[in-house]
Amino acid sequence: MVDLRANYGVDAPGVLAGLAAGGVAELAVAAVFFGIGWPIPAVVLLLGGIMLVVGAALFAHTTLRGKFRVWDAELDRLGLKGDERVLDLGCGRGLVLFKAAARVPRGKAVGLDLWTRDQSGNSQDAAWGNARAEKVADRVELVTDDMRHLPFKDRTFDLVVSSLAVHNIPDAEGRAAAIREAFRVVKPGGRLRLADFRNARDYAAVLRECGAADVEVYDLGWRFWYGGPHARTSMVAARRP
Repeated sequence: MVDLRANYGVDAPGVLAGLAAGGVAELAVAAVFFGIGWPIPAVVLLLGGIMLVVGAALFAHTTLRGKFRVWDAELDRLGLKGDERVLDLGCGRGLVLFKAAARVPRGKAVGLDLWTRDQSGNSQDAAWGNARAEKVADRVELVTDDMRHLPFKDRTFDLVVSSLAVHNIPDAEGRAAAIREAFRVVKPGGRLRLADFRNARDYAAVLRECGAADVEVYDLGWRFWYGGPHARTSMVAARRP
């Protein structure tokens, strides 16, 4: 039997594994130190191990459940009419793309990615499998390309979204180019929603330079923490006048 359930993988699986393994190791060593009568280093390791395990739990919650709920709420607040054209930059296996596609039954949802980074099993084939599982493949297009040089005409999309993708561009100018490209392809009156755990205020500054309106940066809450408040995710919101 073909498995038709969507599978969105795990973000940065190496980081999650490292947090969990480090926490378990520190707790194990703490138990040994307690056993041989070294209470001070044991307490230090115990506290460190607990922090790492809690961080791993928060990370797992975010990647497997929390970000789903956050993006549902964000997309619902947009009040889409159902006929919009949506672009997802760095769509990966399609979580945000297909949530948007479900809200535009008479529209189009385009996902762009290089299919190379940060998510377990990230591939175009995996994304298509999820599109079919979510029953939105009829209104989805997947494109392999670079978000710094978008292959779309000016003012093409009603909504541009991105989730934890732009920070993968290693240099500041490259990230700025991606933000300028995102704004370029938004229609007048169209909106942008860019979530990331780094550089959010830099993205907002670039959008203001481009002439975007209603630019704001806000925290997405604990459901989007990758291990703790030190890796919280922010949303950059803007509109093309």
